[in-house]
Amino acid sequence: MGSIPNYDDSGVLDVLIVGAGISGINVAYRLTDECPDKKFLIVENRDTLGGTWDLFKYPGIRSDSDLHTFGYAFKAWEGADIASGESIKAYLKQVSDENGITEKTRYSTKVTSANFSTEERCWNVELDHRGQKSEVRSRFLFLATGYYDYNQPLKAEIPGISNFGGKVVHPQFWDLTEADYTDKRVVVIGSGATAITLLPSMAEKTKDITMLQRSPSYIVSLDKFDPIAKWIRRLLPASIAAKVIRQKNIARIYASYHVFRTFPGIAKRILGAMTKSQLPKSVPLDPHFKPSYNPWDQRLCICPDGDFYQSLRSGKAHIVTGHIAEVKKDEIVLKDGQRLPADIIVTATGLKLAIGGNIDMQVDGKRVDASNRYVWKGAMLEGVPNMALSIGYTNASWTLGSDCTAMYLCRLLKHLDTHHQTLVVPEPKQREQLKQGPLLNLNSTYVVKASDDLPKAATSGPFRMRTNYWYDLLDAKYGSYSELKFR
Repeated sequence: MGSIPNYDDSGVLDVLIVGAGISGINVAYRLTDECPDKKFLIVENRDTLGGTWDLFKYPGIRSDSDLHTFGYAFKAWEGADIASGESIKAYLKQVSDENGITEKTRYSTKVTSANFSTEERCWNVELDHRGQKSEVRSRFLFLATGYYDYNQPLKAEIPGISNFGGKVVHPQFWDLTEADYTDKRVVVIGSGATAITLLPSMAEKTKDITMLQRSPSYIVSLDKFDPIAKWIRRLLPASIAAKVIRQKNIARIYASYHVFRTFPGIAKRILGAMTKSQLPKSVPLDPHFKPSYNPWDQRLCICPDGDFYQSLRSGKAHIVTGHIAEVKKDEIVLKDGQRLPADIIVTATGLKLAIGGNIDMQVDGKRVDASNRYVWKGAMLEGVPNMALSIGYTNASWTLGSDCTAMYLCRLLKHLDTHHQTLVVPEPKQREQLKQGPLLNLNSTYVVKASDDLPKAATSGPFRMRTNYWYDLLDAKYGSYSELKFR
């Protein structure tokens, strides 16, 4: 097979990183900083870095976590707390360029298969660079491929959608050159983070825009620029202020999470009162903003500076709760008889989850089915040697968990070297006694639909689901290697 473009492969890599998004750049930095002797390469299917922040182009694309925790611990974020996709991608490029990661990244390079050889103690990975086949060998494989399918969104069953005479757009594949919504009637189907971002972002240009939801979500307003963070920056040196702000925000996330989970009735009343105070009189709390589930059964949605509620108060945007009976040529008819005229329908109905980038993975020629394997400490897959994967948190910023995995990897590499070993694999000692729990503890539609295809977590022990960053951070640095086998 041919060589990887612009890469002189003089031997076996120490680590092959799949994905040049926020998680891939994270682990590349940790390797550069903590294991400078290790040779690594990043391969990225897209033609540039960024992952999610390069793929999504829909109006208003932004983070749904604050950037002081979503950003890197080693690179302080200096912009707005809730940041645009464009600024996040620029931040990732800066980190990549400053740390020599860009020159170790190969774009437009897809992993078609990966096979671990126990005898050779390495991964044989087949690559495709714009039709040119090549192979690379690596002692360790790190999957920084995100948590959803980049090529296929979650399929939504919308009765009669084929009858629609206008444009049907999915946010995952928003085409900037075609999706002109100026002076158009737009219906956004969905009630998650994407729909809540789209409504205020599109409202300025559309003739009319309506968010159509089957059931409501909790929507919390957050300051785009945190006033407390401003004071911290004034009082402390920049480097110390960044650390304090980051820890403050992590504490805020976990405090609200645990209080809301412990006292769901009180949490519902608090969130309901906050929402009602921002709604126009013409929009009632029930049914549009009174979810049937408890806070944090699904992720809380955020809107920076209350922009979602501002768009409703302005009269430029509307919200409708109901079930679709049929889509016709130029309108959506609901089961209660309401009719929503539309020129464009945006199906913000969720992501199709996929852990590991749908790579054809094998160990000694036997295919790995991740759906029936447990995940060790949110970092490694049961029975798969010398492989780590990036899984974050559902109750905090995803990147916090990714960084813990990167730290685990660096520790494991050092441990292997110190003990002159070449293989590490998670193996539960008493697998039959493990009580199975969800990998992602949310009951959102897109999570429930994917649950059978995702790896599994136990309810306790090293195969439990990640829930607390501070605990996991200490464990990544100093924790035991319980239920790992080294050879």
